[in-house]
Amino acid sequence: MTEPRLHLDADTSNATLADALRKHGHDVSRTPNEWMPLDAHDDEQLLGATAQGRTIFTFNARDFIPLAKRYPHHAGIILSSQRPMPELLKALDALLSETEAEYWPGQVRWLTDWIK
Repeated sequence: MTEPRLHLDADTSNATLADALRKHGHDVSRTPNEWMPLDAHDDEQLLGATAQGRTIFTFNARDFIPLAKRYPHHAGIILSSQRPMPELLKALDALLSETEAEYWPGQVRWLTDWIK
């Protein structure tokens, strides 16, 4: 089983969350980094994450749902409302541990499916 690689977009980019997920053994990147500037537009973030083979995590459902239709060959989109960091960490850890990378291309899912 190949675990998904995750990218935190500009809305969800939190160094503490990224570090905590890495401590759980997950491969996580965040905006900004060497391939994604902080001011990148949503479509640039989706396409950049896809080019890196990363499923993107965002709070911005309003923009990313239409982008998923415009770019159906994306590497996966995880949507969430804003929640406390411990809840996000627990749900993302479960999602990354319980799904395979091969599942995510073209998928748009809500993180609530992994909140227990």
